Order: sequence, then C-alpha cells, then structure tokens
Amino acid sequence: MVVFRLTAACRRQVFQRIEVQIRSRCAGSRWRPSAMIYSQNYAPTGLLDQQSIYTTLAQGLEGKFTGQKVLALIPDHTRSLPLPDLFRMVVEILRDARQLDFMIALGTHPAMTEQHILQIIGITPEERSTTYARIGLFNHAWNDPTMLTSLGTMDKDEIRKIAGPSWHSSLPEEVTIRVNKLVLEYDHILIIGPTFPHEVVGFSGGAKYIFPGISGADMINATHWLGALAGVVGTIGIKDTPVRAMIHAAAARIHTPITLAALIVEGHDLAGLVIGDVYDAWNAAADLSAQRHIRWVETPFKRVLSWAPAMYDELWTAAKAMYKLEPAVAVGGEVIIYAPHLDVISHVHGKYIAEIGYHILPYFLTDWERYRHIPLGVLAHSTHVRGSGVMENGIEKANVRVVLASKVPPDECARLNLGYLNPADIDVETWKNREDEGILYVPRAGEILFRKTSSA
Repeated sequence: MVVFRLTAACRRQVFQRIEVQIRSRCAGSRWRPSAMIYSQNYAPTGLLDQQSIYTTLAQGLEGKFTGQKVLALIPDHTRSLPLPDLFRMVVEILRDARQLDFMIALGTHPAMTEQHILQIIGITPEERSTTYARIGLFNHAWNDPTMLTSLGTMDKDEIRKIAGPSWHSSLPEEVTIRVNKLVLEYDHILIIGPTFPHEVVGFSGGAKYIFPGISGADMINATHWLGALAGVVGTIGIKDTPVRAMIHAAAARIHTPITLAALIVEGHDLAGLVIGDVYDAWNAAADLSAQRHIRWVETPFKRVLSWAPAMYDELWTAAKAMYKLEPAVAVGGEVIIYAPHLDVISHVHGKYIAEIGYHILPYFLTDWERYRHIPLGVLAHSTHVRGSGVMENGIEKANVRVVLASKVPPDECARLNLGYLNPADIDVETWKNREDEGILYVPRAGEILFRKTSSA
C-alpha cells in the first residue's frame, strides 16, 4: 500500500504557515519608497481613472527609452486588463523610441490571428495600416526552434536547491534555458501585464511573462512540473515559491534591461499600477493582489458552481475555475466547472490529455515509468485540474470531485476521469446566496482566489 497523506495536525500546521505567509505579505502593505519603483498608483477601494493611469504611465516611462528599440510583452485574450487603453497610452508615451514592437507572451497557448490581435489591443485594420503601421505585432512561437536562443542551462544542483522540499527525481536533471531570440535584439524589454494569484507560480506577472511567457518547452515544462510537485494548495496566493525562484534565476541570465508595468485588475479595469524594476514592481504588485484578489473563508464549502467566462476557450485555461476554488473546498466536496460555451479540452495538448486523463499527483508518481514520456507541463495541468488526493491500495482518492458542465460530451468526460453535468440542466439562480448551506456560486471565476483560513 502506498499512501501520500498528511495527518490532520500536519495539515493544520501547513495551512497555518501558508495563511501567515500570505497575510504577513499584505498586512499594512503601504507604499514604500524604492529606488527601483519609478511610479505607482493604487485605489484601495475603487478604480483608477484614465487620467491617473496615463499620468502614472508617463511618470514611469516617458523619456526613458529615447532612441531605443523597445519590445513590449503583453498577455493574450485569457487575461483581464484594459489592453486597448494601455496600448494607445504606451505608444503615445514612448513616441520617442526608435522602434516599439509588441509580442504576445503566449507560453504554449495557440497563436493569435492578426484580426484577433487587433481586437485585443483595440485598433481597427485602418489604424493598423496608418497610425500604427510602424508597430510590430508578434506571436511568441514556443515550438519553433528558429525563434529561440539558449541562455545556458540550469544544472541538477541548481534545480535541487531551488526546488527545496518540493524536489523529486521526476524533475529534469538539467534545463536548457531557451527564450525568444528577440529579447536579445532590443535595447529594452517592457512587460505590461496583470498580477493575480496563480496555481503554478504563486502570483502571476513580472518575469513570468518571459518564463514561460516567451520561453522554450524545457522551461515551460520544468516550471509547471515543479509547481505540480509543490501542489496548488501549497502554491497559489503565496509570493515566495520554488517556481518563482526558478523563473527569477532564469531571468537573471538575460542582460537586456527589463522594466515592468504591473497591473492590479478589478474586472476589466485598473485598481493599481506599479512601474519599475521587474523584481521590485512585481513584489509590490503581488502584495496588492493578495489584498485585492484573495477571499478568506472560515468554513470550507461542500459544493461550488464555478462559472468560467468565455475568454477561456479551452479547458486548458478554463480549469482556473477549479484552481482558484480548491483551497476553499472541503474534503469530499465538489467543484463544477460551468463553461457552457466550451467544447475543447486543449487546442495544443489535446492528444496527450486524451491519453492520460486527469489525475492527482501521486497517481503519476507511483507509476512514473508509464507516464514519463508525457510532457511535464501536460502532466502538471492534469494534476492541477484533478486537485489534491491520495493513493490507497492502488486506488485514487481525490479530495474534491471535479465536474465539467460544458459542450464536452459525457463519454469524453468519463474517459478523462471527470464528472459530467449538462449545462442546460443547471439553473444558476438556484445556486446564489447559499453560502450558509456550504454552497457557493462564483460568477466569472478564474482570477479571484478563495482560500479557507487555518482554523477552518
């Protein structure tokens, strides 16, 4: 019998340490002066207006890139932010740059069409051919060797030191640090993107837009598998994680200067903006995200209807509706990923997911030779979706039942080891305002983290 289990006392200690770390990072997180933060603005209870956003951007960026070639990294359609406004403002403020181009930091997400890119940055085809004709718009191509360059390798000693207690022999012995070659062909990199609690790295944003945003497969797979070994509950909403350490260790090998415009997003609008060094600005943004994007609950929920919005057009991203809720669900509880628009598991990785399905981490580790040929990033996704659990006498026992309510048919859900509900049979109104019964409805799930306190 192989059992991966923490005692109740150990679980309480782990959760207490996690809660203390999260709360200590954001308690009284007032703005502190820093030589590496150039400008900042935050609305603790509201939103920033257009003028204050422009002023903050101008204070942090204007005149700093005169005569330089600048590559701006931005997210794709799966992240919430007022990108059309920001695009126009940044282009105006950096008007004295010799060249300004934008790259979509896709990771392994599918490449975007020109039409889709114009849609997310909010310009018309006519504007593209006139006002913004000199602006380059690029997709990152993670699987095109001709677009990648190597920055060296992380050897097994460095990986083991970074991983700490999360290290496992399934991690690669060395990782080649490949990145989109354009980062070496510009004078400056400008990252523009939001920071949210994140299942793999703790908090998104910052250097994550480089690794895995514009990196090669080795770093993408290694970071995601390390995140899987650490576990969603032990990672999400925590600032100092092994994966964040790995990302920063890789980013330190890039000699091109990097500036970060870190965004605190509420809905699709900005509540905060921090501009500065890629590390210091992210650090401040993560503290603000902890205040803004974490909901603490005293009693874990038994059932959750988690509505994944249409911007998640595959389960690969819509699964955030599970990640952000698992830490607030009782053992034996249920999360329903409600995505009536969704009909695809993964545009890029569907073949591998169909082969392995969705399982807890110990399921794979106890039969590693059978699964080691699968890309580690895909295995990580599988474990993140299925959540925590144990193996007992060869039987998989997940802590939470995961149900998919989408256009994916019931037989496919069964093959993938997921429950199924017909979305047409779900009356959303009957789920609302039932928290006292242990039932939670989450509209537009995927960005706000729900987490039980250590006493729950």
